[in-house]
Amino acid sequence: MTGGLLRLLTAVLTMLVFVSLPATVAHAQPGGSGTQPKFLKLTLDTVAPGTVTTSSDPVLTVSGTVTNIGDRVVDDVSVRIQRGAPVTSPSGLRSALRLDQINYEIAGPFQDVAQQLSPGQRKQFSVRIALRGSPATSLGLTDPGVYPLLLNVNGEPAYGTQARLDDARFLLPVLGLPPAPEGSGAVMEAVGAPPGATPVATTMMWPLADRPRMVAGKPGSLNGQVELIDDELAASLGKGGRLEQLIAALEAFAPAPGRERGVASSVCIAVDPDLVSTVQTMTHGYRVLASPSDPGGATREGAGAANAQAWLDRLRALTASMCTVALPYGQVDLTSLAAVNDEGLSARALLAPADVVDAILGIRSLRGVSLPDSGSIDDSAGKLIRAHGYSTAVLASTAVSSDGPHAESESALTSAPTTFAPGTVVGGELPAPDVVRVPTVAAEPVVEQVDPALRVATFDIWAATALAAVGSNPPTPSFTPSKVRFDVTNDSRAARLQDALAALTWTALNPQPDHPRSQLLMPPQQWSASREEGVALLKQIELLTRNGLAAPRAFADLVAQPPAPQPFTLEYLPRVAHDAPPESFIEPIRYQAARVTDLQRALVELPESELTPMRFLTPVREDLLRALTLSDRRGDDKTLADQYGQRRIDQVTKELDQMFASVSVLPPGGVYTLASEQSPLLLVARNELPVAIRVLFKIEAPAETNITDIGEQLLPPSGTRSFQIPTEVSDSRSLVIPISLTTPNGIALGEPTQVSVRSNAYGQALAIMTACAAILLLLLAGRRLLRRFRGQPDPADQRIDG
Repeated sequence: MTGGLLRLLTAVLTMLVFVSLPATVAHAQPGGSGTQPKFLKLTLDTVAPGTVTTSSDPVLTVSGTVTNIGDRVVDDVSVRIQRGAPVTSPSGLRSALRLDQINYEIAGPFQDVAQQLSPGQRKQFSVRIALRGSPATSLGLTDPGVYPLLLNVNGEPAYGTQARLDDARFLLPVLGLPPAPEGSGAVMEAVGAPPGATPVATTMMWPLADRPRMVAGKPGSLNGQVELIDDELAASLGKGGRLEQLIAALEAFAPAPGRERGVASSVCIAVDPDLVSTVQTMTHGYRVLASPSDPGGATREGAGAANAQAWLDRLRALTASMCTVALPYGQVDLTSLAAVNDEGLSARALLAPADVVDAILGIRSLRGVSLPDSGSIDDSAGKLIRAHGYSTAVLASTAVSSDGPHAESESALTSAPTTFAPGTVVGGELPAPDVVRVPTVAAEPVVEQVDPALRVATFDIWAATALAAVGSNPPTPSFTPSKVRFDVTNDSRAARLQDALAALTWTALNPQPDHPRSQLLMPPQQWSASREEGVALLKQIELLTRNGLAAPRAFADLVAQPPAPQPFTLEYLPRVAHDAPPESFIEPIRYQAARVTDLQRALVELPESELTPMRFLTPVREDLLRALTLSDRRGDDKTLADQYGQRRIDQVTKELDQMFASVSVLPPGGVYTLASEQSPLLLVARNELPVAIRVLFKIEAPAETNITDIGEQLLPPSGTRSFQIPTEVSDSRSLVIPISLTTPNGIALGEPTQVSVRSNAYGQALAIMTACAAILLLLLAGRRLLRRFRGQPDPADQRIDG
């Protein structure tokens, strides 16, 4: 009886498991790129050909890896390739990757991968499918275009049923179609791009930047080694590092004797001055914090001096023959910089970069063009860069508008659908002209012929978003519309590279009415593309050029174009504002920047001293700029970026406090005794700064004293100086005289001190006694003369005679 009940209970539980698990599996089925699988993880490894041309292999080969990431066995694992309709709008380059599986209507046959995969087991595979032919056995391609493809993996988890467990999506650019394989029954002739298509004028920026690495709170010096937060930059500059690979990719296309400039003429290297100045200091030796979270802690010797020198030499060789432009210092947020509104900081961020880059690399970079890392700025930032000599800013196409605010609203920041219907159009479809004019942002012209309005060169946000996804650490740019934002790291690097190749190609294959055939390609400034990925992208431009679909265009030629006739306005995109440094940084940075300026005005450059006030204080200003960097601020969690920024502000504050405290009056100790009522007051002032400084003595003289103001005085660097202060004291009592130092502008220096003064003179009492004695002497002398005049002998004379 008991055994029967137990068997019945076991049967019921088993049935419940079988009933419930298929629903669980169904819920795990991905509904678009960016979803997390539960049982199997499908990774795309290679796609061949990555771009289809008339001379390509007529069969597409896709390789990948299936990994069992669940807690149970999965049987009957198989994969197949599906294709959707070609992308018909720029936003489709992004939204097509979120289409539901049902929108990939052309589906090839399933191909077996493994009979069974145990937890943790993985299996590599290759799937081949004809490009042309019957839709049941091929991709059914008939025309050039950019096509979304889906690699679908099915399997049967233990206790479940057969279901789609994961997929991988990517884009396939098709410039032309090769003849169909023999025996396929399809037409054999090749199909290419439409004849007579105007080539797309193509320009590509090649950014070289890194997150700020310098330890804050370290003023300039002549012999001291710089300190870095960590030694990651050494690895990045070395063989196989991020920055080394970006250089290596360019070197494959660099101009050389006997080689046509070709693609190289379309590339402009954008260099962060903070990066190259940091790398240059590394070549002379540097220190690294033992713990990045302890800026004042122990340090160790850095290991990247040789890597830094080799990388700089290679960069110098490239920039000697290629377009180069300087980025704003340290990827500083220009809108926040404008809010701080400090001339010293603005000059370092905007005026110095080109000079820094040119001095280190030995070149003459392109001037007058600003490339904000955010891709979008407000009017105050636009006026700031215009006032500092920049005629042109490079911004996202959605960051300017000719007819009012951009459609993306604050609510769009949080509303992000997981899938799109075919043909869904997202904001930013109408491309802005190559160069526009913003008359509301203007500066006083230097000469009458100069247009005071800011010009904006625009780049396509869809290609920029795809390029940002390439590499090991892909961010989603702030200008990417919120409705198409998703975690691209769920896609493999091979898939993300395919999407970027397609984005470069789409404009060439899809002419836009009333819009010039042109594109400016803008990767993120802290780009993490590998050498292979960089070469693949440049080869894609080369391929488009060979097929008459693109023509290299120099960056200087782009920004020199006349602007569109209609006026535009700047649009500060909501997500860009969301990713900016917090407003709480603005006031502290403004205050500390003003203190730097006050101190610099007091410092003096001596001919015999190599360390100038500018060289001494420039690192402090740079630290404040680094606190406003946009590096590492693209994610949803900005806690760490805020902590690093606040730490920099705190370290600068501490360092400036110490600088101001380093100039002071030495307390004499005890009571200072004047030899007479007009003896000078002897004081000693000390300057611990390595730069000379002008000071004023601030002496709060009591009513009983008259102390002469000796005016502005110079203190030598790292030394002391004695001063004699003319002083008159009319009281013999001990007096307390407060004394302090200030800059010529009245800014307090050091700690105030007090001097106790006592005079040996009798002061007022001595004057009265002297006057009384004089009067008595006059009276006695007068009395004696009067008696002699009357002939009366003086009694004193009589006593003498007797």
